[in-house]
Amino acid sequence: MHLTDLIGKLLKPQKKQQLPSWSTLATSPILVVLTIASLTATIGQRYYSQPKLDEGTVAPQTILAPESATVPDNKVTEEQRKSARLGDITVLMINESVNQKVDKELAEILALGNQIREIVVNFPFVNTGILSTATQQHLRQISQEKWLGIQQIVEEELKERPPGPQPGITADSMLTKESIDSIEFVSNNNNLIDNNQLLSKALILAEYQENSQNSIVISSKDRQAISELLTYRKRSFFQNYERVLYEVSQARDLYKDATEALAKQQEIEGYEVYDSTLLELSETDWQKTQLGIKNVKERMLAQGISPNLPKQEWVKALKVQVTGVVPLAAEDLAINVLKAALEANLSLDPEGTKQSVELAAQDIETVTYKVRKDEVIVRKGKNISRKAFVLLDHFGLSRRTVNWHGLVVFVGIVSGAVGIVVIVERQFKPCFRRRDNILLLLLSLSAPLLISLRVPLSSLPAIGLLVGTFYGSTMGVTVVGLISVILPIGMDVDKIDWFASAAGGIVGSVIAEKMRSREEQALLGFGVGLTQGTVYLLTNLIVRATPGLLWYAIAGPVGLQTVAGLVWSIVALGLSPYLEHLFDLITPIRLSELANPNRPLLKRLASEAPGTFQHTLFVASLAEAAARAIGCNVELVRTGTLYHDIGKMHDPLGFIENQMGGPNKHDEIKDPWVSVEIIRKHVTEGLVMARRHRLPKAITAFIPEHQGTMLIAYFYYQAKQRAEKGAKVVKEEMFRYAGPIPQSRETAIVMLADSCEAALRSLKDATHKDALQMVKKIMRARWQDNQLVDSGLTRAEMSTVAEIFVQVWEQYNHKRIAYPKAAMNPNQVKTVKSVVRSN
Repeated sequence: MHLTDLIGKLLKPQKKQQLPSWSTLATSPILVVLTIASLTATIGQRYYSQPKLDEGTVAPQTILAPESATVPDNKVTEEQRKSARLGDITVLMINESVNQKVDKELAEILALGNQIREIVVNFPFVNTGILSTATQQHLRQISQEKWLGIQQIVEEELKERPPGPQPGITADSMLTKESIDSIEFVSNNNNLIDNNQLLSKALILAEYQENSQNSIVISSKDRQAISELLTYRKRSFFQNYERVLYEVSQARDLYKDATEALAKQQEIEGYEVYDSTLLELSETDWQKTQLGIKNVKERMLAQGISPNLPKQEWVKALKVQVTGVVPLAAEDLAINVLKAALEANLSLDPEGTKQSVELAAQDIETVTYKVRKDEVIVRKGKNISRKAFVLLDHFGLSRRTVNWHGLVVFVGIVSGAVGIVVIVERQFKPCFRRRDNILLLLLSLSAPLLISLRVPLSSLPAIGLLVGTFYGSTMGVTVVGLISVILPIGMDVDKIDWFASAAGGIVGSVIAEKMRSREEQALLGFGVGLTQGTVYLLTNLIVRATPGLLWYAIAGPVGLQTVAGLVWSIVALGLSPYLEHLFDLITPIRLSELANPNRPLLKRLASEAPGTFQHTLFVASLAEAAARAIGCNVELVRTGTLYHDIGKMHDPLGFIENQMGGPNKHDEIKDPWVSVEIIRKHVTEGLVMARRHRLPKAITAFIPEHQGTMLIAYFYYQAKQRAEKGAKVVKEEMFRYAGPIPQSRETAIVMLADSCEAALRSLKDATHKDALQMVKKIMRARWQDNQLVDSGLTRAEMSTVAEIFVQVWEQYNHKRIAYPKAAMNPNQVKTVKSVVRSN
């Protein structure tokens, strides 16, 4: 059997096996199970040895320490050190300007209190032997109506019994029988009247008043005042009694002015500082109160009031400080004054904080828990604290075991994630191969493996860049997003670091698909690093309680995150070429590099087979325009077309485009069987060259598929003519290419462009309609020859492709003005030049 026949059988397309819909994604049950198992094994570490007696759970029994030990808590230690590095340690300093402001405010408030107290006369305003202190306080506060009522009661009593001794009537029997026989007033040197007697008399007089005017409610303090006034009136001269009434009235007027001043102060300030207690204090108590307020103020300011401490909290401290320092009656007043005057006087000390932050991470020692033998670690029914859990875990008492329920749930989560990836593959990448799924699995496993190896930086940015470059932004975002969500469920990771890495990975996967050179991909690394650093900074500012401090304390970690994003981009950039070759991937960047005319294979083609190279460029123009019109992979079509005829370099003169008007080699051979082998061999030799130069299979596919199994008609009919004269049998399959026929729209477009190129070049003065008719005739022939049945190209798309081919041909074959042969004058020369320039 001839070599070409053998190769033809080997390369002949086999009948496609009908696979289930989910298997069209190049997945298999074994691969799916392997994916779920490997992801669960690497990510679900939390469930393999999970303690039943975990922190926060309730202890089923009292547990004692089996031996004495000092146990380190590495997790808490690391958290404290990280908090120190991020500036959670705050150094505050007393702000003297705030202290001065508080001193001034307090002085103004106390001065206002003194001014209001100066309005009222010195208290007591009447000799306490006449009216007691309590009575004087009461009389200046009561309403004018009640004050007049009290005076009237006293006068009514005096009408019944004038002041001074009367014959035949004892001091104990000063009321006449016509009054109330049962009431006896005691008028003696004690200046008091029996309270029960006075009450009865007051009730009688109140009843008397009710018949003539508005009633007055008599309180115990009113009765006391009536008793003291009546006593004094009966034992003194009327002028002295009048003097006392005048003094009371004067005091009442001044007290009214003072209360109005208090109300006006509250209206101006908007809050209550002083109340009536200010006017009730004696001068001695007021002086003690002022001194106590100043002492409490000094202590509070010396201790410092933090701006982060809620006001209600330091008001509680005020109550403790005031107790015992000021008179009991003035405590509430003192608290109100201090609330109005005090404010937070602690402010951030940047330099001190910076030094503390730098020293804190170095000085923080490992957190350890000490326990003695038989000491209680946790009691029955109590929640297990962090310390108790660490001790229990150290002694092997935390009851670690496989959490089967959690593990089953996690397997379900992982299975759902794998299902989402499969759906995305089917929707956006239907040509996924099994090796592509394996690569996705390996990239996904890199994240948990690095965490297990305690590498401090997540590989999500690199995963996003690689998947986005290889398989597009949709697949990149899907993979990075799912890993970002699932991995923290099964492993302990720093949430802020992880979130920043995920943001960098997503940004990289979205933009990577648009990159067309390694230089652009390198620049994208800076964008990924900036994204990661910015997200880390913003997240810390939101989460941390001291945002003002973070601007310099967090600069180092933010810079580290930025550099981490850049480093992973460099790693992705370095791995990309190796993964492209290892997994036979085609990316826009790799296609752009392969399409460079300075590539060794293309340079050889241009020098060794220049006619073929020119033919290739024109076919590439036709195919690229058609691919763009119907939504195919333009970069793949352009690059595949440049390599589709590289096999012609094995014998350039065997193809007419390279003969440059010289003798036709096949005329000299005069054997169609030999000639057809030369023609067919450009496919097999092209495949050999492609493998030698490690071209991707997607590019290599253009070499055999652009010819399919087409008939080499010229030599076939020549052979048939010769066979008619002799006995040699002509088999059609010997004059057909070995195939396979086009398996994609991209290779089908190149087949059509290659077939139409020679015909279009042969046209000279054809119209658009003529050219289109000829192109459609060629396409119809390919369709009828079953060359396009596996390509997925539709009849409608073929019509579009035909129209595009003719448009491109017209752009190449536009008419030019013919230069006149006769001599021209200068004006004619200018006219011709202008026309030439316009064309």
